[in-house]
Amino acid sequence: MQVNENSENPYWKAIGYSVDEPREDRARTATPSPSRPLDVGVVETRLLDDNKLLRSLVGRGLTVKPASSDANHHTVQCDAVIVGSGCGGGVAAAVLASAGYKVVVVEKGDYFTAEDYSSIEGPSMERLFERGGIFCTSNVTTMIFTGATVGGGSAVNWSASIRTPEEVTQEWAREHGLPVFASPGYAQAMDAVCARLGVTDGCQEEGFQNKVVRRGCEALGLCADAVPRNSSDAHFCGSCNFGCPTGDKRGTDTTWLVDAVARGAVILTGCKAEYFVLEKNHSSGSGSGRGKKCVGLVATCASNGVTKKLRIEAKVSIAACGALMTPPLLRRSGLKNRHIGSNLHLHPVSMAWGYFPENKQDPPLSGKCYEGGIITSMHRVTDRTIIETPALGPGAFAAMVPWESGRDMKERMRRYSRTAHAFALVRDRGVGFVDGEGRVRFTPSREDVDELRNGLRRVLRILVAAGAAEVGTHRSDGLRLRCKGLRDEDLEGFLDEVTIEKGPMHSRVDKWALHCSAHQMGSCRMGSSPKDGAVDGRGESWEAEGLYVCDGSLLPTAVGVNPMITIQSIAFCLSKGIAETMAQGQGKGQ
Repeated sequence: MQVNENSENPYWKAIGYSVDEPREDRARTATPSPSRPLDVGVVETRLLDDNKLLRSLVGRGLTVKPASSDANHHTVQCDAVIVGSGCGGGVAAAVLASAGYKVVVVEKGDYFTAEDYSSIEGPSMERLFERGGIFCTSNVTTMIFTGATVGGGSAVNWSASIRTPEEVTQEWAREHGLPVFASPGYAQAMDAVCARLGVTDGCQEEGFQNKVVRRGCEALGLCADAVPRNSSDAHFCGSCNFGCPTGDKRGTDTTWLVDAVARGAVILTGCKAEYFVLEKNHSSGSGSGRGKKCVGLVATCASNGVTKKLRIEAKVSIAACGALMTPPLLRRSGLKNRHIGSNLHLHPVSMAWGYFPENKQDPPLSGKCYEGGIITSMHRVTDRTIIETPALGPGAFAAMVPWESGRDMKERMRRYSRTAHAFALVRDRGVGFVDGEGRVRFTPSREDVDELRNGLRRVLRILVAAGAAEVGTHRSDGLRLRCKGLRDEDLEGFLDEVTIEKGPMHSRVDKWALHCSAHQMGSCRMGSSPKDGAVDGRGESWEAEGLYVCDGSLLPTAVGVNPMITIQSIAFCLSKGIAETMAQGQGKGQ
């Protein structure tokens, strides 16, 4: 994953890997660049001291009260403060700013554009992902990938733009008492989201891994569906998981946040939310029964030059920092609802691989595993299991390879570029827990494990049918099968050996594989009452008036497909409602 001062790695040639010539990593300066569309609204706090920060905030239309010498914080006033700039926060910022409200977005990550992305695995993981991409559940069952930059997960996801399945929206409306999901407004929100992201169904050319999945499905008489993407049909970037260097993928950083800053929103980067400020609710006319009222947020800037915290006073406060970070923030703020941090869903994933030696006689299956659109084809196994392809750089590949010997490891790495991966993803029934910032517990249920096993067996069948010379899993004992001269009974015997153990590392289980997750949902779920969820059907906390959640944590269950469109659509609906409530009850501010 690492590079030298010339952005080179001496092993890449041996494994058939290369990256586009990286652009010079521009130093972060305060000088605006025409190619940075958010500069009109971004305040990059890491670069500033107290005086420069306050001048920047005033210059962007905010009312600021500097801290006195003996005070702990500067005070900033706005209509709405939003923590997080990803799929939920970005949409909420655009909707509220478009309604005429002064919006402040607080983002602990930094702002990068297409010109800043290098596609180099190590440095990109370090600056774009939570914990540098090394984030594992505390019980060591699942490796978690979640964005930590302006745009959040939308800046580093794999472009799949799948609408919420109708059976899921009906389930949420019927079984969870949440009519918003079955409403015309939610359907219209999905239309609006897909239009703003420029979602396309076509793909001019698929990459190697997706061609393998499509060919294998066709050989078995299975259906391989085209996956809509928030990019053009000519998009062939295989490194969008490190930020799209072509600028073709449309995350919130190039869409909704652009809309927001054009209407006066301010984005504070390098700024970490500490807690929401809650006061006793003296409003007798609200009828909400909420004992507390949220009046804003306290945040800390990462810069050593900023010596005071920020107290951001707002009529409305929104937590949109994702299913892993929103629960700890709400807990630090003093909320007690038992659903905060519970009911976490991760869409656990298990992968299999197939090695396809370069074959000039088979040009349709040309290419390398890291080239082309990351997910352009999908196969549905059951109503709870799908098969897709991953982005897997050489460092991540090496980390997953079971250790047998030094010689074996070198041989596997030599074959990296022609090793295709596909994974089974399950709409999990089992639930996890967010115990604190960076502390997550998750164990798949027995039903989830069975679904994963059956999905992994289907992946292996597809790889074999596509013409792999060898297939295998990432189970700790290096389970694999050579396919030359393979008989049906040999394949069936091999598939019978495919198991997925729930045991963590260092347990007595001698055949285990680490699951992966790039989708986190449900840890502050919506519910029809405080007994059923952490927030109500409008996204508002059951405990604090004026405090809302607008991210993947409020989904009542796992959605079963890539959740970007679902999260943006429900954020669109909820923030429309928030704007209407503000207009009715408080009037517009600045």
